[in-house]
Amino acid sequence: MSAPAQFNISLTKRDRRRKLRSGEFVTNTRWVLNYTDPKTGARVQLFFERQKEAIAKRNEIAAAVEARTYIPEREVITVGEAVTRWIENRRGEVKDRTLFGYEQAARYITDPLLVGATPVQRRVHTETGLVPDGASLKPTLGAIKLNRLSTGEIRTWHKLLIQQVGASTANRARKYLGGALALAAEDLGIRPPAMPTRLGKGRAKTVKAILSSEQVSNLLTVAAADPEKGIFVAFPFLAGTRPSEMLALLWEDVDFDAGVIRICRMQEIDGTVSEVTKTAAGRRSIPMSARLREMLMAWREICPHREGEPRRVFPGLGTRQMWPLPRIGGGGIHLYSNYRTRIWAVVLKRAGLPYVTPHSARHSFISTLQAEGVEVGLVAKIAGHASPVVTLSYYTQAVRNSDVARDALDRAFAA
Repeated sequence: MSAPAQFNISLTKRDRRRKLRSGEFVTNTRWVLNYTDPKTGARVQLFFERQKEAIAKRNEIAAAVEARTYIPEREVITVGEAVTRWIENRRGEVKDRTLFGYEQAARYITDPLLVGATPVQRRVHTETGLVPDGASLKPTLGAIKLNRLSTGEIRTWHKLLIQQVGASTANRARKYLGGALALAAEDLGIRPPAMPTRLGKGRAKTVKAILSSEQVSNLLTVAAADPEKGIFVAFPFLAGTRPSEMLALLWEDVDFDAGVIRICRMQEIDGTVSEVTKTAAGRRSIPMSARLREMLMAWREICPHREGEPRRVFPGLGTRQMWPLPRIGGGGIHLYSNYRTRIWAVVLKRAGLPYVTPHSARHSFISTLQAEGVEVGLVAKIAGHASPVVTLSYYTQAVRNSDVARDALDRAFAA
């Protein structure tokens, strides 16, 4: 859009004298902005009750025209419409379960928020729509037009979410709001407000429990001695995959010649396989270490397979028979719940280690690469993160003690 050679916008005062039923006369004052829309050529009049508001709007319009970012008011979408566009834009790029998570969190941006309710009452309200006694519904940001949304409104909304539904949900909703505003700015040219700084800062962040380097080494030794279950536990520590990516892996995705493992699908909680990854960046190739290659090649020789089904790298193991007979019925889908309780927890206990979640192996993998000096951009690519910011913000934890930092300083500043 090119701005006109000269843009004129005038502010006038309009007094209207009215007679009340009592016979008394009153004067209503309104402030009117008059200008020709630089995009459509139509005449526009905007009315305000306060001169201060009219002047602020006049300056806003003039600045937008000067910067060539002016958009007619009727073409500006609401926050709710922007969030809907963002979700639809992600459809087909992420798996259905992830998209469902986006939709659930988006409700806290667009829908009225139940205030003053317990978690149980909140769940009942979600299922029935009924507002419990003592609670009320408070508007969020959904109906606000993007050019009217202010930084202060975002901050107030975020604080309300923290109070009512917790910091984790509030921060997730804020993240999705940022994505929706960025997409609207890119596609529609609607300049978003600046996101408030330090939202949620100062609160202690829960750190996921992960194993130390020594503990992981011990666990890998125990895993290597178990030809049947060991690879199930060692793999996420050596490849950094999500459990859903690991359980969906097929032997055709493991390229021993190229030395890489290709991640291109995920397995849902119920065992169904989605041909998309958690995010678009999740489709990636993971380099295969010598140790992992050796374990995978040994496992391929005895990995169970069910005729007529895909050749899974991590299938169900089937039912154990009396020794020396092999297991029967293996090769099918391996549910995450069975993997966690019947393999993961069992091997950790055998190694004498505290229980950590399967996903914590991914944290260990990423943190170890960082600790070993691998550049964060490469770590993010291997981990399937769209941005290194995610890698640094959520997945990097200390896997070695403070002596490492001391030794590094000694080396750096040696005489």
